[in-house]
Amino acid sequence: MDDRRADLPPGTGAGVLADRLKERIYATITMIAVVVGLSFGEVGALGAVATVLTTALGLWLAAFVADQQAHRTVHRHLATGHELRRMLYVSSPLLSCAAGPAVLIALAALDVLSLHAALLTAAGVGIVSLFLWGCLGGLRMGGGALAAVVAGLADAAIGVAVALVKVAAGH
Repeated sequence: MDDRRADLPPGTGAGVLADRLKERIYATITMIAVVVGLSFGEVGALGAVATVLTTALGLWLAAFVADQQAHRTVHRHLATGHELRRMLYVSSPLLSCAAGPAVLIALAALDVLSLHAALLTAAGVGIVSLFLWGCLGGLRMGGGALAAVVAGLADAAIGVAVALVKVAAGH
């Protein structure tokens, strides 16, 4: 079955875009946990940005190694060419999830806002992102505005739950 759609960029299958969005959502949830944890720690801006960047790099490396391992096991060879480009494209949001928090932490380093505020703002932006992706998914499924908002709230609730678990655990 052809998974291309008229509303997607040429040459980009819906399955690839769904996999890429899945990675972005996973990275967003993970980054919410990281920045909330950092907001309750005794870390400076340099330590916070290092943690955010190494978290993103670690997520990406783990996904890339897992993708290569799965590909190698199933296909009996390493992914190369188109297969490798697809893996890199799909997993790239795992790296980009650090951009927003890193910018906010940089603003804190420049004394534009406190580090605590920057980290909590990054968590808030992540939660809003989950809400918007949920709404978009609800709208694209044709459920109408109410169904889209409910889907958005359900997705945002996951981000809030992650943040609350970090707060309850004291980190």
